[in-house]
Amino acid sequence: MQWSDDAIFLGARPHGETSIIAEVLTRHHGRRRALVRGGRGKRLRPVLQTGNLLRVTWRGRLEEQLGSFTVEPLRLHAGRIIGDSLALAGLAVLVADLHLLPERDAQPALHDGAMLILDNLEDTEIWPALLARFELQLLSDLGFGLDLCRCAVTGETEDLVWVSPKTGRAVSAEAGAPWADRLLPLPAFLMKGDGAPPHDEVRAALELTGHFIFRRLVEPAGGRMPIERQWILDALSSA
Repeated sequence: MQWSDDAIFLGARPHGETSIIAEVLTRHHGRRRALVRGGRGKRLRPVLQTGNLLRVTWRGRLEEQLGSFTVEPLRLHAGRIIGDSLALAGLAVLVADLHLLPERDAQPALHDGAMLILDNLEDTEIWPALLARFELQLLSDLGFGLDLCRCAVTGETEDLVWVSPKTGRAVSAEAGAPWADRLLPLPAFLMKGDGAPPHDEVRAALELTGHFIFRRLVEPAGGRMPIERQWILDALSSA
């Protein structure tokens, strides 16, 4: 069997003296692992870096087998951001998010959303907000979407400024006023589409999505959130 697909390189572990077991997120075949022969050699080492976009060809006798990849570079994002600590933190958080996806489950929309973030990692005014929107979509696509369309208390669709940390449902300013210290802020830009929101809104959005990613995806599996996430929040606070 054989197929080819675009793939984001997520990481690898050594296999033997010269090869690796590579993990990638493909657009049409989901998160996959396969053997890359010679993956530790000088020729492939710059290509097989976290965040790079590759063209992979998988070969195996049966679909259920590990199989092997041959790889071709398409966009080498890793080299562009090697000296940018904040962009590297963004890459680490994005990859941690992608590791939450089930193996072999195609998620083309999330693959494309991740590529949009990778393409903009050099612009701090853009990628943190893209990351927050991506994480909102991630929660939805994995069955843990937040209900931000109407107030959980009154059913109103206007003036939604809070989110319940337990239910993930929006709450209006008036209905939530008595419990404001227990609710999570709902940044307006998450409801209004595109634009360049202020840093305090982006921080609030990442705190919101991070809360539910941890509660609903990471904590049940006994995992931890990446420390780089806090670095991003701190940077947004001081910007």
